[in-house]
Amino acid sequence: MTLSWVSILRLGLVQMALGMIVVLTTATMNRVMVVELALPAILPGLLVTLYYGTQFARPHFGHGADGGGRRTPWIIGGVACLGAGAMLAAFAVGLMAHSTWGGIAVAVPGFLLIGLGIGAAGTNLLALLASRVASDRQAAAGSAVWIMMIFGLAATGITAGMLLDPYSPARLLAVTAGVSGIALLFAVIGTWGQERTPAPVKPRANRKLAYRAAVAELWADPRVRGFTIFVFASMLAYNLQDLILEPYAGHVFGMTVGQSTQLGGMHHAGALAGMIAVLLSGTVLARWIVVPIRVWIVGGCVLSGASLLALAWGGMHASTWPITANVFTLGLANGAFAVAAIGAMMGLAREGDESREGIRMGLFGAAQAIAFGAGSFLGTAAADVMRALVASDAIAYGSVFAAEGVVFLIAAGLALSLNTHTDPAPAGDLIPGE
Repeated sequence: MTLSWVSILRLGLVQMALGMIVVLTTATMNRVMVVELALPAILPGLLVTLYYGTQFARPHFGHGADGGGRRTPWIIGGVACLGAGAMLAAFAVGLMAHSTWGGIAVAVPGFLLIGLGIGAAGTNLLALLASRVASDRQAAAGSAVWIMMIFGLAATGITAGMLLDPYSPARLLAVTAGVSGIALLFAVIGTWGQERTPAPVKPRANRKLAYRAAVAELWADPRVRGFTIFVFASMLAYNLQDLILEPYAGHVFGMTVGQSTQLGGMHHAGALAGMIAVLLSGTVLARWIVVPIRVWIVGGCVLSGASLLALAWGGMHASTWPITANVFTLGLANGAFAVAAIGAMMGLAREGDESREGIRMGLFGAAQAIAFGAGSFLGTAAADVMRALVASDAIAYGSVFAAEGVVFLIAAGLALSLNTHTDPAPAGDLIPGE
């Protein structure tokens, strides 16, 4: 039996819970370490890298839930682990004011718990959605839960910001504990009773495969392998610009800190608009026109690539280039393709004669998270290298944006090629066999 929209939105509370806690670790604690404690920016960067490093375990979390037949304990346990890690990290930040190395020693296991918690909860949340959301709702459902996550990020950032002034280590720990408690409550509300209704029955019962054997069997499927490579390429391109857009605005367009921050906000606003467009196309507008998932994915990748190439060109004409409109368009394309890709993930994850949604979604999620981590590093490293090699900041940054745009165009080609591995798909489907 498939999930109703009420049930889908309840599961969106779990995604919101993940965003609520993560924003404290990646934004608030990052700022405290660099500004209030005057520590090198590489320290929070390395700690976040630890989180990304744990994402290799995502397929393992999905495989464990596949074998046990229930995902709710993994989701609630993952959120609890995430909250515990966040509180340990907050305590570590306070400790750094007195002993830098002591604080780092405490922060390392904290950030490892953060990564493991996100992996366990996030993987099995998407697997639960994949197994129980109707195929014609997958892209819209992906949009809905991601919009709720963004709302959680924004609401927590604003509220925590007010509660943390004036800053003190005790305040940071108290706010983190409060947010973690609310997030755990949301996870319980979101998952309560969701698995009481039996999932659609698969033709065969799950075989008891060892983890490595299950991964090897999965990787042998050409569509799974091709889609995983597409996810990695597209998400790498998505994140390459994340940490260099605002420096580019300052160095090339002469924007102030406030102006470049607003520009980054325009990118997020565009992404939200793209997600809403996909949501509306799968709900309200579906009565009159059906936009296939493949159109959103391929179109979003192509428009993202074109927007990045335009951004690279615009730097050489900074005095007249409409950078705000350019960045908003980039965000629009990014948001549309990203949530449509989530919908396609859910479609492919539910395929097969056995209930293997967890390990499939874990494989895709690991590819996405690793690409995000690699993108953050490679984008900044490439910008630094190019600025050292050429005298023009516009050319240095522009070369990175242009390369990113090419990767997006390659990802669009990979998405188109997915249909060539098997029999033709039903009209409008990216993933055959839905």
